[in-house]
Amino acid sequence: MSEQKQTRAGFVALIGEPNAGKSTLTNAMVGAKVSIVTHKVQTTRARIRGVAMQGDSQLVLVDTPGLFRPRRNLDRAMVKAAWSGAADADIVVLLIEAHRGKTDGVDAILAALKERNVEGQKVALAINKIDRIPRDRLLALTAEMSKEFDFAQIFMVSAEKGYGVDDLKVWLAGRVPEGPWMYPEDQIADLPLRMIAAEITREKLTLRLHQELPYQLTVETESWEERKDGSVRIDQLIYVMRDGHKGIALGPKGETIKAVSMAAREELTEFLGRKVHLFLQIKVRPNWLDEAERFTEMGLDIKDGG
Repeated sequence: MSEQKQTRAGFVALIGEPNAGKSTLTNAMVGAKVSIVTHKVQTTRARIRGVAMQGDSQLVLVDTPGLFRPRRNLDRAMVKAAWSGAADADIVVLLIEAHRGKTDGVDAILAALKERNVEGQKVALAINKIDRIPRDRLLALTAEMSKEFDFAQIFMVSAEKGYGVDDLKVWLAGRVPEGPWMYPEDQIADLPLRMIAAEITREKLTLRLHQELPYQLTVETESWEERKDGSVRIDQLIYVMRDGHKGIALGPKGETIKAVSMAAREELTEFLGRKVHLFLQIKVRPNWLDEAERFTEMGLDIKDGG
C-alpha cells in the first residue's frame, strides 16, 4: 500500500458579487470552457461544477450564482443555491474586483460569511482584475479586507489573463482533504452534456440580445441523438416570455437565430470534438421565470420560495 500515491479531493466554492469573474476563474482553473461567461450580470444559474486537476489533487469547483439581493423566485433560488454551495464546500474563495473594492455587496457577503462560517472551513480571498488599479491601491484594499475577515490566504489574480491563477490552484490543492478522487481524471464537469449545450446556446443568445432580452429567455436541450457517423443531432427549445420577444430572437428574416445557431454549433463542435447538427426552435412560455420545474431543470430548488 505504501506504493500508492496519496490523492486529495474536495469541493471549492467560488462566491462573490455578480460579474466578479467567478465563471472566468472556473474556466481558467479547469483549463476548458465549462461555465458560461458573458458581459451580462447574473448569467450563471445552475451550480455548474468544473473539475480542476493539480498534481495528485482534484478540485471540484462549485461556480455559484453571484450573490445579490433577491427580488423574485428565480433570484431567491439563485441566492439560496449560492449559499448552499458555499456551506457544502471544503474551502470557500471569495472573489472581489480590485477596481470596485469593498462595495456594499462585498460588505453584505462578509457579514453573511461571519454569520454562516462553518467551523474549520477555510475562506480565501481572491482579488481579481488586479491589472485595473495601481499597486498602492491594491495593497490598501488588501489591508482593508484583512481587517474585515480572518482569511486563510489572500491572492492577487487576473482570471482573464491567467495571472496568479496557478498560485491559487496550488494552494487549494494542498488544502483539500486527503481521499480518493470524485471524478475520472478526464471529466471536466458534472453537468450533463445536454445542460452544457443549452448554456452554450443561451450564452450566444445573451451576447446577441443583451439589450433587448437580458434574462427573459432560457434554453433547454429537448433531444440528443447520437448518429452512426459519430456526429450528434441536438434539438433545443428557446423559451421567451412574450410573442414580441419571439420576433426579437428570430431577428429580421431570421438572421439573429441563424447567427446564434451558427456560433453555438461552432462552439459545441469544438467542445465535443465532433460534428454537431443543431436545430433551434423558439416557443413563447409567459410564466417560465416563475415555474418551479424550470428551476429544477436548472439545478435550483425553490420549494420554500423564501
